[in-house]
Amino acid sequence: MAAGTVEGRDPGLQPERTRLAWRRTTLSATVAAVLAAKQAVHDGVTAAGLMGAGLSLLVWLAFLVVAHRRVRALSTVRPRPMAPRGAALAAACTIALAAFAVGVVV
Repeated sequence: MAAGTVEGRDPGLQPERTRLAWRRTTLSATVAAVLAAKQAVHDGVTAAGLMGAGLSLLVWLAFLVVAHRRVRALSTVRPRPMAPRGAALAAACTIALAAFAVGVVV
């Protein structure tokens, strides 16, 4: 380490990379929800397909709220770590979205 430098995290780049990662993940969740809805009405509308698409939409909205809150929190100078509850909700939304998408396809 060079003399006069302070070891620590870069306050500018790491939160920006994390914000971009959250945006990419949100985009991926959006694509999964749209494809689930498209698949639900592809071969005709069924109750199971509509329920799967509706649940996918609700889970997508919940994930969108979690991601938006985290992106806003990262815009501060010293962002706080993500709360365990928020991380668990994001993981649960991801798993549920995958399960509902599989349910719509099968």
